Amino acid sequence: MAADTTEGPRPERRETGPAGPGRLGPELPGGAEPGERATLVQFSSAFCQPCRATRRVLAEVAAMVPGVAHVEIDAEEHLALVRALGIARTPTVLVLDAAGRIVRRAEGQPRRADVIAALGHAL
Repeated sequence: MAADTTEGPRPERRETGPAGPGRLGPELPGGAEPGERATLVQFSSAFCQPCRATRRVLAEVAAMVPGVAHVEIDAEEHLALVRALGIARTPTVLVLDAAGRIVRRAEGQPRRADVIAALGHAL
């Protein structure tokens, strides 16, 4: 997963979050359940075309890797969280480890191989 490159997203470490430095927190919006081993959190918006493709990629990866969940958050409905995490565009993907720490962050549509590689930092 990457941040704004023509070749696709690369991971970018981010050390902020509402539940403390580098954490999203134990409770995800909408009562979504985090994965046992890792969670792929996607911030999306209604009219975002790359968000649809990102949703498919993350769902496929989550289905392939045991203990990994994909959670999609509507950025417009959760503005306080978006501001707290410094989300500037959609899609933005956060990779959380089992403790809810943000281990990778990327903006833009990720490639499947990049998502799998980023998960390696969380597992």
